[in-house]
Amino acid sequence: MNYIDKEFTKLTNTLDKLTLDEIFYNIKNNYLNLGEDVKKSLEDYFRRFNYWGPLDYKNNDYTEIYEKAKSLKEHLDDYKWLYSRLEDYRSKKLLFAILNNFYRYDFKNLEASRETNYKDYFDLDLIECKEEVFVDLGAYIGDTTLDYINTYGTDSYKKIYCYEITPHIFSILKNNLVNFSNIEFKRNAASDKNEVMYINDSDMDASANRVSSNGEIEVQAVILDEDISDKITMLKMDIEGYEQKAILGAKKHIENDKPKLLISVYHNNEDLWKIPRMIEEICPGYKFYLRNNGGGVFPTEITLIGIYG
Repeated sequence: MNYIDKEFTKLTNTLDKLTLDEIFYNIKNNYLNLGEDVKKSLEDYFRRFNYWGPLDYKNNDYTEIYEKAKSLKEHLDDYKWLYSRLEDYRSKKLLFAILNNFYRYDFKNLEASRETNYKDYFDLDLIECKEEVFVDLGAYIGDTTLDYINTYGTDSYKKIYCYEITPHIFSILKNNLVNFSNIEFKRNAASDKNEVMYINDSDMDASANRVSSNGEIEVQAVILDEDISDKITMLKMDIEGYEQKAILGAKKHIENDKPKLLISVYHNNEDLWKIPRMIEEICPGYKFYLRNNGGGVFPTEITLIGIYG
């Protein structure tokens, strides 16, 4: 056992012996012992991005902490399963850092797990690209596609599909990539059914716009298995908590094409363990890795990399 294996085992053994209420109580106390500036930063973040539940200790609202405690208690075996399936030390160190951050507000290990050697998603130790059909779900202003091209070159892809749902961002996306060929732009959401959804288009946090059943602007949601006939070789998803539905809508592509998968797994309290479980069920044989390109206070910008074979 290396150091991280030992620390992960110690942490999970501790959590295994505690009740949900005890885990919640311990996390809450750890939180209350943080400095006021850290508490304010976290509470402002959870207020701005309503993915994990509110946190407001002055008003005795600890929903975010309780949901986190539930995840640690009710899905501890899923986290253990994921740890056993991760292929490298960096991934296991990151998963330990995430769970220890959840339980103890461990900022040191989370900060130490941040990647600095490559652009988001494109770990050159893992991912080789040649004649790819790359699908960029949540293309935003084209930053990921530009990182891809700058990392692998214009001769590394046959076609790129960019999906973005926010109208004014969609215009910027097209303008930023106007000089590149074989890129198709789609102002659609990706889901498990074809349906009309809605967003509220705002300049503030436009990258975090989420589709819902009501809003100001219509967005057509599509099933990737029906929307793209090409064989997909690389599939990236950063779509603000809609990743599970997009995966269900891309089941045939995943099963038949076995693309390289680059999926955000931090937008709620279950994606981290559930999305790899889903992929395993759809197409057994994927190797899993985790990478951190986010901050060192709360686990964000966490990417699951899946490579078949």
